[in-house]
Amino acid sequence: MKGERGLVGLLVLAWMLSASVVQADSREQIESKSGAALGELREFAPGVENLLRDARGVLVFPDLVRMGFGTGGQYGEGALLVGGEAVAYYATTSARHELPQGALRSAKVILFMTDDALVSFRNTVNWQVGVNGEVDLVQAEGKTVRLARAEHPVLALGFSDLGLIQGLDLKGNMINRIAR
Repeated sequence: MKGERGLVGLLVLAWMLSASVVQADSREQIESKSGAALGELREFAPGVENLLRDARGVLVFPDLVRMGFGTGGQYGEGALLVGGEAVAYYATTSARHELPQGALRSAKVILFMTDDALVSFRNTVNWQVGVNGEVDLVQAEGKTVRLARAEHPVLALGFSDLGLIQGLDLKGNMINRIAR
């Protein structure tokens, strides 16, 4: 028991030291990175432009980082855009890190296609894919966009610096609002 407390204390100290080195992005940095990520997405898949335009809200996580502690996973901060303007900031965590071989970074974009889906997301603490909302993945190749169900209220795409990530699995991703 005493040894376990010492180990926990050591882990907390290591986390605090590492947390002081890493600084969270400011609102401006998140917004700038989100805009750049959407520009990159449009280059990889110009066909998503209509979806982006029709979405009631666009949640952009422009820079997902791999967490190497424990079983790994990913973490990222992003902005919820409504009418092209950032209205709130969110963080996402996942047990999986889906970075294709040779890629340096990844991003994901979640589209709320209906007002109801957007309101439900904004009013839910600890919003989790597959629990609080189902997400349909967008498969895009150039100007061609394919959806499993055309009228799905929440859509998602993932991409890296190498292009779109096909077969993205968001099941279990947790998303929470953060103060910025």
